[in-house]
Amino acid sequence: MRDFLLQHTSKHPVSFHMPGHKGSAIFRKYGYGEFLDHFADCDVTEIPGADNLFQAEGIIMETQRKYARLYDVEHSYLQINGTSGGIIASILATVKPGRKLIMARNCHKSVFNALTLGNIQPVYAQPELISEYGISGAVSPAEIERCIRENPDADAIILPSPNYYGICSDIKAISDIAHEAGKVLIVDQAHGAHLKFFHKFGCGEGMPMAAEDCGADLVINSIHKTLASLTQSAVLNLNSSRVDRYILEDKIQAVESTSPSYILMSFLDINADLLNEYGTQAMGQWRDHIDFFYQEAKSISGLKIMVASNMDITKINLDMGALGIDGAKLEQLLMEKGIFSELYTGDILMLMTGIGNTREHMEKTLDALREIAANGVDVKPDDIAHRKAYKIPEAGKLCDVPREKEFARLDAAEGKICAGSIIPYPPGIPFVCPGEEITADTVRYIKALRADGEKVIGVNDKGEVLVGK
Repeated sequence: MRDFLLQHTSKHPVSFHMPGHKGSAIFRKYGYGEFLDHFADCDVTEIPGADNLFQAEGIIMETQRKYARLYDVEHSYLQINGTSGGIIASILATVKPGRKLIMARNCHKSVFNALTLGNIQPVYAQPELISEYGISGAVSPAEIERCIRENPDADAIILPSPNYYGICSDIKAISDIAHEAGKVLIVDQAHGAHLKFFHKFGCGEGMPMAAEDCGADLVINSIHKTLASLTQSAVLNLNSSRVDRYILEDKIQAVESTSPSYILMSFLDINADLLNEYGTQAMGQWRDHIDFFYQEAKSISGLKIMVASNMDITKINLDMGALGIDGAKLEQLLMEKGIFSELYTGDILMLMTGIGNTREHMEKTLDALREIAANGVDVKPDDIAHRKAYKIPEAGKLCDVPREKEFARLDAAEGKICAGSIIPYPPGIPFVCPGEEITADTVRYIKALRADGEKVIGVNDKGEVLVGK
């Protein structure tokens, strides 16, 4: 592993994938080089003076207060096992065992894990479909209203905003609907930790508002995805008196490690200081780089960039399908030029920009796209046919989540009720959820993904999936 990482970084790659810092340069640029040089020596435990994450009163409390002020919320909690832990803690703190959670159908796998841990029944809110690309869009306020009307016994609502592609839901409208019905609104803002700061530092024109500013009660932010902290570091924001703070804190300590990394927490502190001291410059430059990319990309023949309403433009969704180049092929072509992306889906290749990206990164990528467009690619008709043959299947009928479970081979799973989650990774969003019928189309799709070497979580090494007995 060490050799791979050193070999990769020696090539000076351009990173358009998480984490958002994009390497050591941003830390050295803003004066944190000394910590980089000595951080292994700072890997300590709860020695005197180091505070305790689960009874924060000293230096950890200071960092949490920095985030509470940055996000303008009541309380912030450092998360050292990513947004996943914060999501699970938020759900367990707000939904009683045996009760219901209204959840977007395209929620992250951590939400489904919380269902199992809390003995919670899901109510699926269907996001809108962007048919041109076959991906999920926003969850409409009307859909949330329907779910509440049909399930008044649900305790809380959770949805991702932005989703993986940068599409945001109308959190303000959904928040108003949720609170009118006496429900708690949880927003998985893993991909939008930066939204607050584009607006806070005066460069958020045309950008969606952060969930914290739209009335959400609990908001979980993956600081590492787009800002200047290490992978696995996040912040959970409590933004409401509707949630019992002490119950939330109890659930956080139940799911987080009892040996929290001071390195991860220190980088969260560095990110907070960087934003406090240099936020106007850092966020302004990031916005300038993004605007430059979008403007220059307009002149590249055969390149289209996906746009949607209420879109987080830091996610750049490239589409060269008009040239017969799907997302997987475009990823490969860019990698050959030292440019690494985050995710492809069909014709889309998503570049996840971050606070650490530079103008040079943008220019190098634009040059690569111009070259690809000018030279063309030898795409065989069979490749195009293969690319269009497999579309994400529609969800099967919804039943109760099975209590009794067993493993069944894929060939024998058709017609059975899924008892786990079947998840292509990335993006970590299930296309078969607990309680949904496994259809023939689903089985074919799973087989096609696996035949192409794709990772499909929920299918074991025997080719079996978890179903109801």
